[in-house]
Amino acid sequence: MATSATLAMAAKARELRQAGENIIGLSLGEPDFTVPDFVKIAAIKAVEENYHSYTPVDGYADLKQSVITKFKRDNNLTYTASQIVVSTGAKQSLYNLAQVLLNPGDEVLLPAPYWVSYSDISKVAGGIPVEIKTSIDTDFKVTPQELEKAITPKTKMMIYSSPCNPSGSVYSKEELRALADVLVKFPDIIVISDEIYEHINFTQQHASMAHFEDMYDRTVTVNGLSKAFSMTGWRIGYIGAPEYIARACTKMQGQVTSGANCIGQKAAVTALKNSPSKIKYMIEAFKERRGLILGLLAQIDGFKINEPQGAFYVFPDISYYFGKTLRGTTINSATDFSLYLLENAKVATVTGEAFGDPNCIRISYAASNDDITAAMSQIKEVLAQ
Repeated sequence: MATSATLAMAAKARELRQAGENIIGLSLGEPDFTVPDFVKIAAIKAVEENYHSYTPVDGYADLKQSVITKFKRDNNLTYTASQIVVSTGAKQSLYNLAQVLLNPGDEVLLPAPYWVSYSDISKVAGGIPVEIKTSIDTDFKVTPQELEKAITPKTKMMIYSSPCNPSGSVYSKEELRALADVLVKFPDIIVISDEIYEHINFTQQHASMAHFEDMYDRTVTVNGLSKAFSMTGWRIGYIGAPEYIARACTKMQGQVTSGANCIGQKAAVTALKNSPSKIKYMIEAFKERRGLILGLLAQIDGFKINEPQGAFYVFPDISYYFGKTLRGTTINSATDFSLYLLENAKVATVTGEAFGDPNCIRISYAASNDDITAAMSQIKEVLAQ
């Protein structure tokens, strides 16, 4: 199992800061907003009401009801309490799913680029990651033809995110339907739909695979509180799944961590009950930052960019620099390029190799306008030389 590339780069940036370097961090997928006040108040109330005991493995009943309400309100998805499992972040939800669904040798389709942990979570469960390559020219979206070509008798699962980490791509309802038309031919394949960036969507048209009646019983919808509510450290994620999968995940979790933390769960009840309009200010700020960073990147030679439709990342193709020597450093890969920016521009990004695309780097714009502007200026300066 490899170390998470995003966490590794964040650790390296911290080391440089501790050594006195002024590093601008654009590597982590972490909103820079504070938790909304109404969520904080709910957490404080839970402390004052003496919530402190072990929680049910699959989550408090009132939180599961809030999840059910949220799924219906935002996604037009109908789940019962027995289909919901609350976990210590969406990452644990994904780990649970791999552990309970994959046997050694099962193949897992990963439209690339994909979130760094999909591959290693699959490997730990004995699965074999199978990348389906895309490119910036197609907005990093997989086509039905590419999907069908990748399916074999060993295919057990497909994992994708929309909006996508790292590309920011958003699949429309029509695009998902076209993929579903392929998947219905192969009834043994389970689809994991990672929708953690659901609300950070500039198209205003989020679509869920489970919305299609012929895919509902074969799709697990994964979500959480980290991105939309800026609750990264609170570690609350959840799934809506076929009941047999939810039961298996509860059994797995019961032997690993048991229930997620009580205060985070009580705060999440309030967060999910509230209208998404309560967090619209964050989405508008991310959209403004997207415009800022795309405008600045367009002024830097060698960056091939597209316009991401969601999340808070840009994923430029920087293969123009491969084979070039900058300040005595020869750039042979996206990893070389990302390290060069860290050491010379003092800007932390993440290599695209970790996401299954060796030609790109991921840049997070979950940062202030000042930091984005300064980072792009420093990058432009060190590349101009």
